[in-house]
Amino acid sequence: MRLGMRLGLAMRAGLFACVAFTTGALGFAAPARAQIGSERYSAIVLDGRTGNVLVAANPDEQRHPASLTKMMTLYMVFEAIREGRLSLESRVPISAEAASRPPSKLGVPAGQSVSVEQAILALVTRSANDVATALGERLGGSEERFAQMMTLRARSLGMARTSFRNASGLPDPDQVTTARDMATLGRRLIQDFPDRYHYFGVTHAQFGNMRIRNHNRMLESYEGVDGIKTGYINASGFNIVTSANRGGQRLVGAVFGGSSWTERDQHMASLLDRGFDQLGVTHVARSGTVLVRSAEAAALPRAAVQRSARQAATRQAASRRSATRAAAGHAASRRPARSATRQAASRPAESRQAIAGETSVRQGSTRTATAARATASQPARSTPRKAATRAARPATSALTRANRPALPAPTPRTGAVRTAERR
Repeated sequence: MRLGMRLGLAMRAGLFACVAFTTGALGFAAPARAQIGSERYSAIVLDGRTGNVLVAANPDEQRHPASLTKMMTLYMVFEAIREGRLSLESRVPISAEAASRPPSKLGVPAGQSVSVEQAILALVTRSANDVATALGERLGGSEERFAQMMTLRARSLGMARTSFRNASGLPDPDQVTTARDMATLGRRLIQDFPDRYHYFGVTHAQFGNMRIRNHNRMLESYEGVDGIKTGYINASGFNIVTSANRGGQRLVGAVFGGSSWTERDQHMASLLDRGFDQLGVTHVARSGTVLVRSAEAAALPRAAVQRSARQAATRQAASRRSATRAAAGHAASRRPARSATRQAASRPAESRQAIAGETSVRQGSTRTATAARATASQPARSTPRKAATRAARPATSALTRANRPALPAPTPRTGAVRTAERR
């Protein structure tokens, strides 16, 4: 399903988000009623410390994991790092087979490579299928062999009804799991790799000139959420495994079969609220405030960050001086344009990026009228003026804040390609 169509389904979220709960006596789990018409739905919420079930609906019915599969891929990667078989700096070659995987993908050409840390971030944020396959080939010799290793390791973790056939979660009828198994995997990632779990809380990752946003929007919308992973294929619907820490209590939940990512996230939020209520944690009203957190793939030394900021400021000042000198000879009617140029140059880099799309639309809609006024009242715009306007646009620093990871560019392909596997 195309991304635009999925976003259009957001209007339906209110019809499905109301979930009825009944609380059993003597501490039994409260069942969550499935959304009407969804045969793919299942859900569970576990106490992160004890593993006790707080909320459940069809928790042991087999479902397709989609990109939740990458949680197991990363478990295997973290285990290899702990055992010394990999390091964060180890290279992961991209084979022709890996490069051929459909999106979501990072788009690294065959024959090139990425570091293990880049690969981790690509899986967490972009949910990159090409990189998942490359990791499987790196650790298992082939993706098929790696999937067998994943299945055996999952069974040893207590995931009794899970079988993997690939490292990415791309459609395969025999690749199945359950809400209980995936919530169990989420708990084990937190417990077994407390020094690596922070990767699941990264909201943005920088790959050369490409800044990727994490598909997991609950990192920004629900108080206390610090991971873990989303997934989607047609056969599974919209899935998510989420962990939230609030009031000294941690919950791990899983939801399968949402009809949109909005509905899925709202439903997950309702289940987490119910779980925290059972643990006696005060409810936090969701006012719509966005809570942004970020983590670094490879932190730069403070001196490097400061040097980058100084260089960006120097380039901006030089561009403003050049624009001022070039525009000094223009008539008074041109001053409003110079003022707008200076205002644009003085904005922080992130603000300019955030409004770039809106600015280009306004410029396009007024270009005809501006040209007509210029013809009637003054000489045509000169080539030096165009050059001065371009110079007034200061170069954006690749890293303007310390919380942007600086990674070697894997020269990804540009352009958004959509398929069934998106989240």
